[in-house]
Amino acid sequence: MDDPFNPTRPAGAYDDLLARVLPQARAQRAWEPSDGPLPSLFVSHGAPPTLDDPQWLGDLFAWAQTLPKPRAIVVVSAHWENAPLAITATEAGSPLYYDFGGFHPRYYTLQYRTPDATALAHRVAGSLADTTPLHQHVGRGLDHGAFIPLMAMYPAADVPVVQLSMPSLDPAALLALGERLRELRQEGVLVIGSGFMTHSFEVFRNPRLHGHIAAFDEWAADAMVRGDVDALVDFRHRAPGASIAHPTADHFVPLLLTLGASTNPGEQVQDAIARMVFGNSIRSVQAA
Repeated sequence: MDDPFNPTRPAGAYDDLLARVLPQARAQRAWEPSDGPLPSLFVSHGAPPTLDDPQWLGDLFAWAQTLPKPRAIVVVSAHWENAPLAITATEAGSPLYYDFGGFHPRYYTLQYRTPDATALAHRVAGSLADTTPLHQHVGRGLDHGAFIPLMAMYPAADVPVVQLSMPSLDPAALLALGERLRELRQEGVLVIGSGFMTHSFEVFRNPRLHGHIAAFDEWAADAMVRGDVDALVDFRHRAPGASIAHPTADHFVPLLLTLGASTNPGEQVQDAIARMVFGNSIRSVQAA
């Protein structure tokens, strides 16, 4: 890839992806009740440079193609913490929320105009009604933790999408929120936690920290294989290199949302993507 802040063709890999796969994306078989519940996903979402990485984009698209096209998508991103719980604008073609700075101007003109999601918002509100009120932020569209991966996974932008805020950075709170959304999977709704398996900017400046990043990634992968959700909730105290891999919890706790939404939290978790980019793990998983 080019310099992420000065690429030769800003979002050029994304343009190439669209040219190559858009007919296939539009023709993707739609979910049917006979397919059973969709899995829940944890996606390491990246930032604008993801749109310049053909391998990352290709991996995300190929992953989505292994599933039937969902009827709708609910995503919780590392980039929106709000209490009480809130939901994004639901109108068709709601503008994106470009919550990043310092990149080429083209990234601030990209569009991802999804269909009306009003019915989905009402369904999500219904699933949460007995635990918490749900507030709508009518002026807030999808942030980059939502739209960057979805632009690759569903490039036809033909699936209704809403984003929920994180009520807090408490891992247990995200686990509980996932549990409240679990039933939606039986209706063909894809539940996504969008974060980053490790999220260290310091490793950019000091590559000697990579051992801590790798140790955390290996620990998290092992905990998921063993179904040790309790350890993942208590990652701050149990994981090696936690303070380096995650100086703040925001990019890790969406994983707990994904596990909470799974049928048997901590069981049947499988890697979809497992490699390092910019010194960090972009491990992404799906849970049955």
